[in-house]
Amino acid sequence: MELQEMGPVDYLCVEFPDGSLNGSAFPLLVDLVDRGIIRILDILFIRKERDGTVTVLDAKDVELAGLGVFHGAASGILGGDDMREAGKSLEGGSAAVVLVYENAWAAPLAIRLRRNGAHLVAGGRIPVQALIAALDETEAEAEIAAAASGR
Repeated sequence: MELQEMGPVDYLCVEFPDGSLNGSAFPLLVDLVDRGIIRILDILFIRKERDGTVTVLDAKDVELAGLGVFHGAASGILGGDDMREAGKSLEGGSAAVVLVYENAWAAPLAIRLRRNGAHLVAGGRIPVQALIAALDETEAEAEIAAAASGR
């Protein structure tokens, strides 16, 4: 597939505290792929040891965690530098999945925008936890203002 025919590409790194990598959420990821919403371009399973060493999970660990469906999904886009960079964000003793995926649902819009000469100049993600915290803060400020005004 030509790059000009792709939707936006994102990556994410999800940390699993020690012992919590069990694969129970991954059927939902497979469902997204099956429905054509995303296309996995690369996937990497890593572990950060308590001493700070970051390693790739071996195939046996991936199978034991119920993630065998992803065995062989790695394309090589993610490499050692990515593994080390992701490891900086992890707590010792945890595991993580690093995923690079195409937002296939957005491909038709992205293709049309590129053909019209448009360029993406900014983008980002707002973690749900940050959104909840911002809404909680706004609500608390509104309550304080209401109390101050005598309502």
